[in-house]
Amino acid sequence: MTTRSRIIGCGSYLPANVVTNDDLAKRVDTSDEWIVARTGIRQRHIAAEGETTSDLAFAAAKSAMEHAGVTSDDIDLIIVATATPDNTFPATATKVQNRLGVKGFAFDVQAVCSGFIYALTTADMYIRNGQAKTALVIGAETFSRILDWEDRRTCVLFGDGAGAVVVQAVEGMGTIEDVGILANRLHSDGSKYELLYVDGGPSATQTVGHLRMEGQEVFRHAVTNLASVIREVLADTGLEPGDIDWLVPHQANQRILDSTARKFGISKDKVVVTVDRHANTSAASIPLALAEAVHDGRVKRGDIVVLEAMGGGFTWGASLMRW
Repeated sequence: MTTRSRIIGCGSYLPANVVTNDDLAKRVDTSDEWIVARTGIRQRHIAAEGETTSDLAFAAAKSAMEHAGVTSDDIDLIIVATATPDNTFPATATKVQNRLGVKGFAFDVQAVCSGFIYALTTADMYIRNGQAKTALVIGAETFSRILDWEDRRTCVLFGDGAGAVVVQAVEGMGTIEDVGILANRLHSDGSKYELLYVDGGPSATQTVGHLRMEGQEVFRHAVTNLASVIREVLADTGLEPGDIDWLVPHQANQRILDSTARKFGISKDKVVVTVDRHANTSAASIPLALAEAVHDGRVKRGDIVVLEAMGGGFTWGASLMRW
């Protein structure tokens, strides 16, 4: 028998404040047509004044726990993936832990847009080695707090939100017929730091800083790296692109989603897309998209689901699972 990690519940939270492209056009030199043509984004949610990353994470966690039918007593581990924590320390996860009344241990993971994949892979390792039976994995961001609202190249791309999953140990036979996570792959390349970064931090500038990005270069690397890492998790399981029932990608740009799907011959109707309504919510984007597809009935038990993302660092990764 083999211990696997199976997602048994999904939850999400989006701030009430919706900012459309037309709203942004009143602040910077842009237009709805320009943004949609280049990104596919039509609107994004922005956290209210005083609404923090831990607030979003807590709401998504409660939603996921309700969906999974678990209580605070059942949770052994909390991992929050975020690049926009409430404070430099302590970890945002410990604030969520306190509000939920969870015992066990909690910590943050920072891999920017790949953060949820990194966090899910980490939870999977703890579950498979027996240190946790039930984990809460959350991606939560308030990216609006690190945007330069005068930079039309970046401020139109991002939004705030949180998504969460409850992951639980299950026993399998060690074959690809098992339910749960079947393969994970993670990568990073620090030499590409200057292509996507924030120009501040406690040690460097003693400020929060703003996001800076070379969009065309990021796009080029994203398409290549995402295709490569999907091939890796398929090779690890012996599955083929045609076996994928659902691709749940990081929601950065519609053109990246289309290019990645096209490389594998995956039909557009098998790709879960929320970028038009959520924009890029960094570590929150995959669990937000997954929760939507699970709750509306698209993702069904037994489906082969692939999650993939690339973010600043560069970091990138993928998880393949049988739902």
